Amino acid sequence: MGTHVIKMPDIGEGIAEVELSVWHVKVGDMVVEDQVLADVMTDKAMVDIPSPVHGKVIALGGQPGEVMAVGSVLISIEVEGAGNVKESAQPAPVKEAPVAAAKVETVVESKPVAAPAPKAAVCQGPMVARAADERPLASPAVRKHALDLGIQLRLVRGSGPAGRVLHEDLDAYLAQGQSNASAPVAAAYAQRTDEQQIPVIGMRRKIAQRMQDATQRAAHFSYVEEIDVTAVEELRAHLNEKHGATRGKLTLLPFLVRAMVVALRDFPQMNARYDDEAQVITRLGAVHVGVATQSDVGLMVPVVRHAEARSLWDSATEIARLANAARNGKASRDELSGSTITLTSLGALGGIVSTPVLNLPEVAIVGVNKIVERPMVIKGQIVIRKMMNLSSSFDHRVVDGMDAALFIQAIRGLLEQPATLFVE
Repeated sequence: MGTHVIKMPDIGEGIAEVELSVWHVKVGDMVVEDQVLADVMTDKAMVDIPSPVHGKVIALGGQPGEVMAVGSVLISIEVEGAGNVKESAQPAPVKEAPVAAAKVETVVESKPVAAPAPKAAVCQGPMVARAADERPLASPAVRKHALDLGIQLRLVRGSGPAGRVLHEDLDAYLAQGQSNASAPVAAAYAQRTDEQQIPVIGMRRKIAQRMQDATQRAAHFSYVEEIDVTAVEELRAHLNEKHGATRGKLTLLPFLVRAMVVALRDFPQMNARYDDEAQVITRLGAVHVGVATQSDVGLMVPVVRHAEARSLWDSATEIARLANAARNGKASRDELSGSTITLTSLGALGGIVSTPVLNLPEVAIVGVNKIVERPMVIKGQIVIRKMMNLSSSFDHRVVDGMDAALFIQAIRGLLEQPATLFVE
């Protein structure tokens, strides 16, 4: 028998160290070639480290949350034969794969064990007796739907991946006649003294670092503008009715991307990156729009590349593809980097006003709030219109306040007269 030592591989892009995010094996486990041993986090994405050999795990080189240098010992495996005396001069190949939802439990526990099966996935029936402090997996839209229906999500069995609660699960819960009254009243009002400590590691640590860095380095200022989206919503509904079956349904996001692309022709200083160390602003002709997307492991920003060259349906298809990849943990590092300006939206949860944080080194981020119907005075008459706020933030070191206001008002004009989106 011999020992095969696997070192932290060189992932490329000049990365000198990575964070060990989660182990998928423990000491004593038998592993096979190409089995994923661990996930590590770079500045941009989660990366799988597979095993190059068959054997038995005899030592782990670090704990989740530990920052490890490239070339340091990651894991030792007992193998048949002499092993690798030179300690893996050729490091194990890496597979790029942002962490999936089922791995979150392992990150929270911060122990070098494989991720357990989510409890919700093995429960039977429409109701689940989750622990009071257990947060079920669900999208923001599902959480809002449950809130509107008066349903406690922790009581609903999830049928989605990793036990995720879907809209269909809420319908099934209601169909079974369950309600909040089915929960024990005594438990609902019982005093609680429990505490939970959750290590900030992996994707959550990267998000925290980027947000803190952005607020410390950039001189943020926000500008909010109200937009009448009645006309563009009518156009969207018409296009979906006419072409939805063959080209796919359009959301408002492709129209927003198009409006940004057209407005940037007159305001190129918004489509820029600022290197504050070199004191250089780089304005870009290509418009690579980052679309902020919520996933089970935190906020990701997949990038719609060359939005300036895409039609509405092309943008819609790419936005949907990237959002699905991000939510399912399949987005690559290239798909999560290289944006020049960011679009962020909370959809139905968009609220009235928000103050989005810049995605450095970008200098502008356009935030979308929810659409509401309101009475408006037009030509002396009170009419009902669909209104929406854009809450956008800018780097005041680079962008002047008047330019920011004019840029957003240009987007407003394009959306309120949607034919102008396509006039060259």
